[in-house]
Amino acid sequence: MTSEVMEAALSRAYARSMISTATSPSVGEELRRWRELRSLSQLALATQAEVSTRHVSYVENGRSRPTPEMIIRLADVMQVPMAEQNRLLLAGGYAPRYPHRSTDDEALAPVMAGLRSLLDAHAPYPALLLDDHWDVVDANEPVDALLAGCDPALLEPPVNVIRICLHPRGLAPRIRNLPTWRAHLLHQLEQRIARTGGDPALITLREDVVGHPAPGEPPAQPGVDPVIPLEIEAGGQVLRLFSVASQIESAADVTLRGLHLETFVPADEQTRQLLSR
Repeated sequence: MTSEVMEAALSRAYARSMISTATSPSVGEELRRWRELRSLSQLALATQAEVSTRHVSYVENGRSRPTPEMIIRLADVMQVPMAEQNRLLLAGGYAPRYPHRSTDDEALAPVMAGLRSLLDAHAPYPALLLDDHWDVVDANEPVDALLAGCDPALLEPPVNVIRICLHPRGLAPRIRNLPTWRAHLLHQLEQRIARTGGDPALITLREDVVGHPAPGEPPAQPGVDPVIPLEIEAGGQVLRLFSVASQIESAADVTLRGLHLETFVPADEQTRQLLSR
């Protein structure tokens, strides 16, 4: 995407922000909402952002209009996600700062190719590239074996990992430790909802998956494993895998910031041997 096209897109987003209705939250109200979500007092936020408490108060109650730099400074202290920082800037009447491209955008092609090479290099173990809603962007070939037998409707794009794991026509019937794995996934989902300030898509996903039949409660006492494994039947065998998630820490694009690699590693020698055949 050329700089001219990017500037035009940002200008259109800025123009849309200026047509917001009177009921739309102001930037001050949104900053206060994020501060309360992070359980920070005005004093704590002001101290960490190196500004006066009075200035934070004036910004929140609308008596002072923050500059784009001040919005970003406060948002960084509160660990506001990149996409939400763009929305804060729009609420303040400014153009968004961070580009939001699609994964097939030419500008992202080298990065996406690098990520796909990591997926392939992880074979014969399963690996997926997921977006910030756990939708599958790409996967390596070993993942296909795990998905065999799932309802074809669940495999229609976008394939959602949490949904397919917990759905009774997905992987749920083949997950041996479903109560424990379900609790693990729901905990991750709740954490991301809190981190994103209540992403509507994540809340919808939570409402969807918690409606599936609960298989029982996870064990009260922690298991002997040092990690929470996924124990899943595949090809007449039981595989025990643990997952490792990684992200691009230097991402300056909203899409790239939301991507993460979910790589699965054998949790025991038997699984390693089965997958290495």
